[in-house]
Amino acid sequence: MTDSATANRETLGFQTEVKQLLQLMIHSLYSNREIFLRELVSNASDACDKLRFEGLHNAALFENNPDSQIRIAYDKAARTLTIADDGIGMNRDEVINNLGTIAKSGTREFFSRLSGDQQKDANLIGQFGVGFYSAFIVADKVTVTTRRAGENADQGVRWESDGGGEFSIEMVGKDTRGTEITLHLREDQDDLLDGQRLRGIVRKYSNHIVQPIVMFKEEWKDGANVVTDEDETVNQASALWARSKNDITDEQYKEFYKHVGHDFDDPLAWSHARVEGRQEYTQLLYIPARAPFDLWDRNARHGIKLYVRRVFIMDDAEQLMPQYLRFVRGVVDSADLPLNVSREILQESKDIEAIRKGCTGKVLGLLSDMAENDKEKYAKFWEAFGRVLKEGIGEDYANKDKIAGLLRFASTNADTPEETVSLKDYIGRMKEGQEKVYYVTADTFNAAKNSPHLEVFRKKGIEVLLLSDRVDEWALSYLTEFDGKQLASVAKGGLDLGKLEDEAEKEAQQKEADEFKPLTDKIKASLAERVKEVRVTHRLTDSPACLVADDHDISGNLARLLKAAGQNAPASQPILEINPQHPVVLRLKSEEVRFDDWAAVLFDQALLAEGGQLDDPATFVKRINQLMLEIGGH
Repeated sequence: MTDSATANRETLGFQTEVKQLLQLMIHSLYSNREIFLRELVSNASDACDKLRFEGLHNAALFENNPDSQIRIAYDKAARTLTIADDGIGMNRDEVINNLGTIAKSGTREFFSRLSGDQQKDANLIGQFGVGFYSAFIVADKVTVTTRRAGENADQGVRWESDGGGEFSIEMVGKDTRGTEITLHLREDQDDLLDGQRLRGIVRKYSNHIVQPIVMFKEEWKDGANVVTDEDETVNQASALWARSKNDITDEQYKEFYKHVGHDFDDPLAWSHARVEGRQEYTQLLYIPARAPFDLWDRNARHGIKLYVRRVFIMDDAEQLMPQYLRFVRGVVDSADLPLNVSREILQESKDIEAIRKGCTGKVLGLLSDMAENDKEKYAKFWEAFGRVLKEGIGEDYANKDKIAGLLRFASTNADTPEETVSLKDYIGRMKEGQEKVYYVTADTFNAAKNSPHLEVFRKKGIEVLLLSDRVDEWALSYLTEFDGKQLASVAKGGLDLGKLEDEAEKEAQQKEADEFKPLTDKIKASLAERVKEVRVTHRLTDSPACLVADDHDISGNLARLLKAAGQNAPASQPILEINPQHPVVLRLKSEEVRFDDWAAVLFDQALLAEGGQLDDPATFVKRINQLMLEIGGH
């Protein structure tokens, strides 16, 4: 190496998360080591796609060579394997950002879940995405030489690392645009220095890649394998989505998903269709088997690639799929959009609006079919993406009923949150005379299951949906009925069981309310501004009291969620309902000396029972202790 080259070489340290990934990559994924080639070829294809897109606006980037291809070569003597492309390439800053860091939201939290357990870590790393670093599964050193399209020949960059804690970077000359990755193979990787073996891996994992993947042609002469100077294309080099469905195997669909979805696992389901009419386009859409680690980052990349007449236009075309379906991966290829379409044009395009509507309907139809005909598979989908799908209730009015039919909820009929019921099934097993779908919301499944608001429903054998996802309160504010049945929170408004109560019960309840009115008035006066109203309830059988929200106020659970998110909840006061049969309430009826303390404890206990927090826990404890001493002394 020349002195000038040595002078501009710089050694830098990997980001902490990259170090962790490299340490775990080999032992976790080695059993499926050949995926490294799929990942590197997939990245090369993406680079060629990006060049095609940027070249639409700047033809100089093509450097008089508009065609792109991917080249694979091996050198047995040097024990190297090289994957090269003439795509967009990278400049120095891009090399450091792309190969030295993982610039994804939530990476620190993600890596904290890695344990060193091979099976678990393999699944997690697959969820995160493997990418470039998979090269270190088979190589003990990796050299990357790259130049961004449109820059001078002396602006090439060489990156090199042995997979330890550091990498070197230097400026070099490179006559052609694009990226060349050279793997210095480990001693136990001799099979990767065989052309037939490499061709087999490419055809297994990367046959769908649009760009030609070329290798030196090999021929048998005089009983020996001879490499010629002639190139051979080893993949089909055609758009998979443009082929007839009858010509595509399930394995080919799955491998294309892993390319377009940057996923390690097979998809759960997919839909491939050609749409004709006012808009003509092809859609190949996939439902992943599990959630990506950044699912809850609404600003993370989406999964739809947009093509126009098989020419790549853009990655992450968020206008083609609503936010609540952001987990969908795939390709849309339009026959009508202009090649120079931009994100700004997409936002205002009626054609895109029609494509988005069609894609949304196709995904919801796919999910409906899965929910109806493969309940086990749908249960897997729901576990991974159910909370995201719920967002659609408030975001997609046109499809609200379809989405509502896809929702699943835990209920009092089940012992675990994994046992779920649809609204249709709930309605189908409602008790005779039941007019509403009842639900309760809480911070956790156990808090919902043990809510005091459920006591009368258990007594009467009425099923109640248990909602404990953060999104539930918000979603159900948009879903007030389903299939003609009103959805009703058991913790809001007065208890109205309709025909589930007979006239004798209602008369007895009114009589008790009249009898206890002096007590409810006295408690209201004692608690003052802490409550909107105090009244007798018949929703309780075991607890002395509970808090409910007025019909038009937000629930206590929603108020707590808003506060936790740093938002101001609308001011409201709860209603305290007391159980006229409970000994504590009966004691309060005759209490004179410490009435205010008993009333305050009754309220605080009800607040705690619904998951609320006390403003003054110390005073609550003092009151409890004092009352216990008095009861003991009495």
